[in-house]
Amino acid sequence: MKSDARCKSGLNSRRAFLQLGAGGSAALASGILGESFFAVAARGASLPRGPFPKDAVIIDANENPLGPCSVARAAIVEITSDSGRYSFWLTEDLAKRFAAQEGLKPEYVRAFPGSGEPLHFAVLAFTSPTRSYVTADPGYEAGMHAAKISGARVLKTPLTVSYGHDVKAMIAAAPDAGLFYVCTPNNPTGTLTPHGDIEYLVERKPKGSIVLVDEAYIHFSDATPALDLVKADKDVVVLRTFSKIYGMAGLRCGLAIGRPDLIEKLSSFSGWNSLPVTAVAAALTSLDDTLVVAERKRINAAIRSDTFAWLDSKGYSYVPSVSNCFMLDAKRPAKEIIAAMAARNVFIGRAWPAWPTHVRITVGTKSEMERFQAAYQEVMQSKASDAARQPAESRWSHLDGRRVSNTLLEHS
Repeated sequence: MKSDARCKSGLNSRRAFLQLGAGGSAALASGILGESFFAVAARGASLPRGPFPKDAVIIDANENPLGPCSVARAAIVEITSDSGRYSFWLTEDLAKRFAAQEGLKPEYVRAFPGSGEPLHFAVLAFTSPTRSYVTADPGYEAGMHAAKISGARVLKTPLTVSYGHDVKAMIAAAPDAGLFYVCTPNNPTGTLTPHGDIEYLVERKPKGSIVLVDEAYIHFSDATPALDLVKADKDVVVLRTFSKIYGMAGLRCGLAIGRPDLIEKLSSFSGWNSLPVTAVAAALTSLDDTLVVAERKRINAAIRSDTFAWLDSKGYSYVPSVSNCFMLDAKRPAKEIIAAMAARNVFIGRAWPAWPTHVRITVGTKSEMERFQAAYQEVMQSKASDAARQPAESRWSHLDGRRVSNTLLEHS
């Protein structure tokens, strides 16, 4: 009982500490922000705190509804009794295992709790007030928030007509670039930047700059990975995660892959710590399972294809994707659509300022997408005033004690 009391006291103290000072602005300025943060913050008045309602369709955070594969779940159960030990060597074993499978030297790979941390630390390592951060628009927001900490100028370039990163525009935008961020497949559009375009960027970027290739969603597509550029010792760091196709978002496990000198610079900001043994055990067994990636890629592609066929049949607009998410153009203010869908117990993803009528949809299970279709058709056939029945939107969002201004999130 005393132990429980101490735990509760520590948790309350941590939350109270996070709420001190300048409130939401301070939280944004000091923390590592990931997909879970942006997803929760965007829920706003529709679901500001607490768990989802019963039987909710949750397709707002690019999670994998399948969870860890069966062998990974078994590994978690098996190692749980040893969770009182750090077992630091398992973290090193994960880096070695991935390196061996991909034909890399172990010193080229570093394990992290997800890919959000190495993204954050890469921005701190390679950008500054004199070295800009360059990204796509719309694109994943986390690096832009890290750039606020490093003091770097943030430059956002529109996607190409085929929804890839416009690498020529990115180069032209920042002769002083320190880091070019390329997420492929892109978050939020689920679209690819061709490998040849990434090669073009690497060869023509400003001297001393780094290309950070985020391959969180690479397994859902047939895209050529950028690991060959790492093997060629180019100025490239590749990010991988076990959160997406491996279904381990809640376990937190990822990798940064690059030349040892680049990994060392990144690590100078992160330090080193062992990962949760449950996450590492699940990751190791997932890497060794030769069927999991292909099977889950097939499942996702089939459900995504069925969803696109339905959207086509109804004349709804969307951006074709090769990932587990896509952008849906409602032709109406995105916030209105998000609120109306939430009222029907279907929670869809956020909007990006560059595309104010688009919302991001995560590909869920077959039954979830069928419920999404029914709810979306009802919303689109309803009057625009439907959303007026929703609660007034709060000026603030909350996440584990952080009170964050929605204005800050909207202008990221």
